[in-house]
Amino acid sequence: MSEAAPALPAEPTREAVDALRAPTLLEFGAGWCPHCQAAQPLIARALSAYPHVGHIKVEDGKGRPLGRSFTVKLWPTLIFLREGKEVARLVRPQGEDAIREALAML
Repeated sequence: MSEAAPALPAEPTREAVDALRAPTLLEFGAGWCPHCQAAQPLIARALSAYPHVGHIKVEDGKGRPLGRSFTVKLWPTLIFLREGKEVARLVRPQGEDAIREALAML
């Protein structure tokens, strides 16, 4: 995570996420998910051009309150936050360009 985003617990509360002021990518997924695994290199390459954007990975699953508060249904779900507010969302991104476009909105 970059210096722009403060360190948060493994699963931050919705209040902690809403309080973020730095541009942040919130990534919901699971380590065993093949879609999540396939997206990792795309996310890493896209983020390399945006070092000021924080990146918070959240292990999601049944009964996880943060994912439910963002109505996450499929993994990976990428939520792009500016001053704690969602400005873009990508579900199962297929290409680096879509991620870069969303990061540019921050």
